[in-house]
Amino acid sequence: MTLWGGAFKLPPDESLRRLNDSIGYDRRMYAQDIAGSIAYAGALVRAGVISYEEADAIVRGLEQVLEEFKADMFVYKEGDEDIHTAVERRLTELIGEPAGKLHTGRSRNDQVATDFRLWVMNALDRLDAQLAALQTALIDRADEHAETLMPGYTHFQPAQPIVAGHWLLSYVWMLARDRARLADARARTAVSPLGSGPLAGHPFGIDRATLSQELGFASCSQNSLDAVSDRDFAAEALFACALLGIHLSRLGEDIILYSNPALSFITLDDRYSTGSSIMPQKRNADPMEIARGKAGRLIGNLTGLLTMLKGLPSTYNKDLQDDKQPTFEAFDTLDLLLPVITAIVATLQFNTGKMQAALGDDLLATDLAEYLVRKGMPFRQAHHVVGTVVREAADTGVKLSALPLERLRELSPLFGADVAAVFSFERSVASRDAIGGTAPDAVRRQIETARAWIANHKG
Repeated sequence: MTLWGGAFKLPPDESLRRLNDSIGYDRRMYAQDIAGSIAYAGALVRAGVISYEEADAIVRGLEQVLEEFKADMFVYKEGDEDIHTAVERRLTELIGEPAGKLHTGRSRNDQVATDFRLWVMNALDRLDAQLAALQTALIDRADEHAETLMPGYTHFQPAQPIVAGHWLLSYVWMLARDRARLADARARTAVSPLGSGPLAGHPFGIDRATLSQELGFASCSQNSLDAVSDRDFAAEALFACALLGIHLSRLGEDIILYSNPALSFITLDDRYSTGSSIMPQKRNADPMEIARGKAGRLIGNLTGLLTMLKGLPSTYNKDLQDDKQPTFEAFDTLDLLLPVITAIVATLQFNTGKMQAALGDDLLATDLAEYLVRKGMPFRQAHHVVGTVVREAADTGVKLSALPLERLRELSPLFGADVAAVFSFERSVASRDAIGGTAPDAVRRQIETARAWIANHKG
C-alpha cells in the first residue's frame, strides 16, 4: 500500500515518479529516519495512541530494518518514493498492521525535517572534529618553526620579515572562526520539528519536549507552520562550509605559491603530490588546486539553496526536496578534502635555507622608518625619508644596509652609527612582540592560546 493515492483514480505516470522520487539520495538518512520513528513510537504510547505491545513490535521491526541497512541487505522496491516510504513499507512486511499506526499524527513534512536536522547535526560534529585535527597539525608545525624566518607578503609583494610559525597560525584562527560558526549553526539545528504534523500541529497530545530530548535535540519548535518549512539550519551550515572552503582555498594558494620552484619555501611529501604524464620534472600540488576548485562548489551549493528558498510560500513545499543534495555534497566534499589537507600540513618539508635566502634588505624599510620615529621624527616624515633611501639604493644597485652612513645623514641628521643594528631580520621579528605579533616569543604565547582554545572547544 502506498502512503497516499486513495483519492486518485489513476496512479502517477512513470515520468512523474522519476521526477518526484527522492529515494536515490535521501536513503542516506535511513539511520535518522529509523531513530525518529523509534522515538515517535514511544511518544505515541505515552499519549495513549498505541499499546505497549504495538510499540514493542514496531521498535523490534525498526531495529531489524536498521540492521538490514547496516549490512547493506535492504532491498528497495518499486514504490519506495523516499526513505520514509521504504522504511514503512519494509516495517509493514515484517510486523503487519501495527506498522500502519506509526504514522498517526505524523507527516512526512515534519518527519523529513527531523531526519534532515539529525543528519546535519551529525555532519557538523564530524566536520568539527576534522577541523580540530587540522588546527592541531598547523599548531604542531608552527611550534617547530617559531623562529624560522621567511618573507611576509602583502599584495604578494615582499613586505616584512615574519616567522613561518606565524604564517601557519594565521590559518588556525580562520579555522577557529569556522568552528565557532559550526557550533552556532548546530545550536539552531538542534530544534525538533517532530510533532508539528503536516503544518497545523499534533492532535493526539504527544509530549514534544520529551520526544525532542530523546532524539538529542536541545528543544522543540514553537510554531508548526515554521517548523515544517524552516531550512535556515541548512543554509547556515552551507554558509559555514562555504566560508571554510574559502579559507582552505587560501591555504591551498599559499602552499601552491610557496612550493613553486621559483620560491621553494616548502616541498610537499611525495604521497600528496602528483606528476605530469608528459613532463617528468613536474611536481604538482594538485590537492591544493582541488581545494581551490571545491571552494567554488561549496559557494554554489549555498547559492543554490538560498535561491530555492527565496520564493517559497509558508509551510512545506516540494521545492524543499532539493535542500538535501547540496547539503550532502558540501559535507561529502569536505570529508574528502580535510584528511588530505591535514596530512599535507603534517608532512610539509620547510626549506629554511630558501626562506632565509629570500629575505632582502627592502623588507626592513619599515624598521628603518621606525628607527627614525624612535629618534623623534613623525612617522609620515620618516616614511618619506626612507622612501628616498629605498629609491637611492635601487638606483645605485646596492642593499639598504650598504648605503654609506654619510649619505643617510644627508637625508636626515637623525641617522647615527647605531642604524646598522636595524639591518637584522632576527631583531625585526623580535621587536614585534605584542599580542598577535610575529616575534618568536609572541608566537609561542599564541601557540599556548591556540592549544587552550582547542581544548575548550572539543565537540
